[in-house]
Amino acid sequence: MLRKQVEHLKQKLISQAQEVSRLRSELGGTDLEKHRDLLIVENERLRQEMRRCEAELQDMRAKPAVPCTGCEHSQESAQLRDKLSQLQLEVAENKGLLSELNLEVQQKTDRLAEVELRLKDCLAEKAQEEERLSRRLRDSHETIASLRAQSPPVKYVMKTVEVESSKTKQALSESQARNQHLQEQVAMQRQVLKEMEQQLQSSHQLTAQLRAQITMYESELERAHGQMLEEMQSLEEDKNRAIEEAFARAQVEMKAVHENLAGVRTNLLTLQPALRTLTNDYNGLKRQVRGFPLLLQEALKSVKAEIGQAIDEVNSNNQELLRKYRRELQLRKKCHNELVRLKGNIRVIARVRPVTKEDGEGPEATNAVTFDPDDDSIIHLLHKGKPVSFELDKVFSPKASQQDVFQEVQALITSCIDGFNVCIFAYGQTGAGKTYTMEGTLENPGINQRALQLLFSEVQEKASDWEYTITVSAAEIYNEVLRDLLGQEPQEKLEIRLCPDGSGQLYVPGLTEFQVQSVEDINKVFEFGHTNRTTEFTNLNEHSSRSHALLIVTVHGVDGSTGLRTTGKLNLVDLAGSERVGKSGAEGSRLREAQHINKSLSALGDVIAALRSRQGHVPFRNSKLTYLLQDSLSGDSKTLMVVQVSPVEKNTSETLYSLKFAERVRSVELGPGSRRAELVSWSSQEHLEWEPACQTPQPSARAHSAPGSGTTSRPGSIRRKLQPSA
Repeated sequence: MLRKQVEHLKQKLISQAQEVSRLRSELGGTDLEKHRDLLIVENERLRQEMRRCEAELQDMRAKPAVPCTGCEHSQESAQLRDKLSQLQLEVAENKGLLSELNLEVQQKTDRLAEVELRLKDCLAEKAQEEERLSRRLRDSHETIASLRAQSPPVKYVMKTVEVESSKTKQALSESQARNQHLQEQVAMQRQVLKEMEQQLQSSHQLTAQLRAQITMYESELERAHGQMLEEMQSLEEDKNRAIEEAFARAQVEMKAVHENLAGVRTNLLTLQPALRTLTNDYNGLKRQVRGFPLLLQEALKSVKAEIGQAIDEVNSNNQELLRKYRRELQLRKKCHNELVRLKGNIRVIARVRPVTKEDGEGPEATNAVTFDPDDDSIIHLLHKGKPVSFELDKVFSPKASQQDVFQEVQALITSCIDGFNVCIFAYGQTGAGKTYTMEGTLENPGINQRALQLLFSEVQEKASDWEYTITVSAAEIYNEVLRDLLGQEPQEKLEIRLCPDGSGQLYVPGLTEFQVQSVEDINKVFEFGHTNRTTEFTNLNEHSSRSHALLIVTVHGVDGSTGLRTTGKLNLVDLAGSERVGKSGAEGSRLREAQHINKSLSALGDVIAALRSRQGHVPFRNSKLTYLLQDSLSGDSKTLMVVQVSPVEKNTSETLYSLKFAERVRSVELGPGSRRAELVSWSSQEHLEWEPACQTPQPSARAHSAPGSGTTSRPGSIRRKLQPSA
C-alpha cells in the first residue's frame, strides 16, 4: 500500500508539473504568477508527503530479511529485483527527459514572450510615428490652404504694381520671394509625406513578418507540447505497468520469504550445538596460534642452518671444480705445447709492458689492453672503441717478472746442450720493452744473461760425463750492413756465406768468436759488444736501437763414455723496433735508419707469409736479417718469438699490427727440430778441440753505440740500469 501511495504522489507531481507548463505557455500577466505560486505551494506539500512515504519505505527495507537457503523462489526473486532496478533506472531516465522537455518549453516560452514584447514595442512606435506624420500632414494641408487663399491678392497686386511706383516693385519682389519660399516648403512637406508613407508601409511589412513568426512559434510550441504529452503518457503507462508487475512479483517473493523464514528459524535451533563445537575448536586454534611464533623461529633457525650448510657444500664443490678446471687447463696447454713442438710450429709469447711516465697523461695514455682471468693465452685489445681478441701460446701481464718470462723459455734453451738449434727473437714497436726483456738491468737481468747462466749450471751438473765448450759471437745489422760487435774493426762489413761442407748451413766468415768459461767472461763479452751497438734518441724512445742485434751461443759437447759429440746453437735476436716516421720524428740519418729497419721487418713479414702458405720459394735473401735467420726459420731449429706490446691508447695501431703478425707467425709449421750429434773414435777423444767449419749466426744481446754515418759511439756497460723499454 505504501508503494502505491508513493507512486500516486509521483503521478500527481508529474501532472502538476505538466499543468504548470501548460499554464506558462497559455497564460500571462499577474493571474499566471498567482496560479504558479499556488502550484509551487501544492508541489512542496506533495514533495514533503512523498519524502515521508519514502522514509517509511526505506525503514521497511532496512529491516533484515533472513534469506532462505532452500527456497525455490530465490532465483525468481533475484530476477524481480533486477527488473525493478531496471524500471527504476528507466523512471530516472524518463524524469531526466521530462526535465529536458520542460527546459526546452521554458526556453521557447521565454523566446515567445520576448517576441511579443518586441511586437508591442514596434506597434507603439508605429502608432506614435503615424500620429506624428498625420499631425505634420494636417499642418501641411493647413499651410497649403492658407497659401492658396492668399495668392489672388498677390497676383492682383503684382498686376497693379507694374503701373505704380518703384516702391511697390520692391514689395512685389519680396512677395514673390516669399511665395517661392512657401512653394519650396510645400515641396519639402510632400517629400516628407512620401517618406512617411514608405516608412508606414515598411512598418506594415515588419508587423506581418512578426505575426508570421509568432504564428510559427505558436504552432511549434503546440507541436512540442503535444509530443511531450504523448511521451509522458506513454512513459506513465509503461511505468505503471512495470510497477504493477514488480509489486505483484514482490508480494509473491515476500510470501515465499516468510515461509522460508520459519524454516530458517528451525534450522538455527539445530545449529546451536554445532556453533558451540566450532567455538571450542576456535579457542583451541587460538591457543595454538599464540605458540606459533616460537615454533616458526625454531623452524627458521633449522632451515637457515641447513641452507648455510648447503651453501658451504656448494662453495667447496665449486672450489674443487675450479681447481680441476685449472689443472685440466694446464694439462691441455701442456699437451698443446707438446703438439706444437712435434709439429715444429714457432711458439709465440706476448709480454705487455707497464704504463710509464714517458707515456704522458690524458686519454691517449689510458690502458687499452686487458687479459682473460681464466686463460693466460688470451689478450684483448680495445682499438677504436672495438674489442679485438688474440690467442697466443702465453701472455704475460705488466706484473710478470723477468724470472716468469725466463721460466717459459728455459726448457727451450737447455735443449741446445743436447745438440738442437734454438732461436729466440724479440719483436715489437720501438719503446715496447724488447731490450728490457732480452738484456734487462744489472739488478734484474733478461733472457740473454739468464740463458748463459743456465747453460753454465747445466754444464757443471754434467761435467762428470760430458765435456762442453761454449763460444759466443755478437753481430748487428745496421742499414742492411752486417758488422762484428766483438771484432777489432766493428765498422768492417761482413757477408753471409754457405758452408763449403755441403750441409747447406750458413756462416759469416770473419765473425769473431770468444770462448767463455764463466759468468765473468760473459759479462766482459756483453760489455765489449754493448759499446759497439748503435742506438739513438727519438721521440718514441730515448735509447732507440737502430740495428738488429744477434747473440750467437755455440755449445759443443762430448760424452766421455760413448764418444757421442753434439753441437747446439742458441741464437738470441733483439730486433730493432718498428716505428712510424711521423711519430718518431726521425730526420736525416735517423730517417734512413728507420727506412732500413722497416724494410727488413717487412721482408721478415714476407718470409712468414710464404712459410705460412707453404710456398715453394721463400724470399729469405730479400734482406740481410731474413737471410741470417734462414736456418732458424727453415725447419732445422726450435724457434720462439717474444712479441712486446705497449698498452697505452696512442699505440693501439702498432699493438694491433704486432699481435696480428704474432698470430701469423704462430701458425707457421717448421717441422720437428733435428739434433746434431755424431759418434767419434776413442783414439780421437784425447785433446779434442773444436774447429767448426761453419758458424750460423742469429739472435744477440743489445748494446748501445753508433756506427760511422751520423751516429756516435759511446762506451757503456750491459749492467747499467735500463728502463723497461725497447
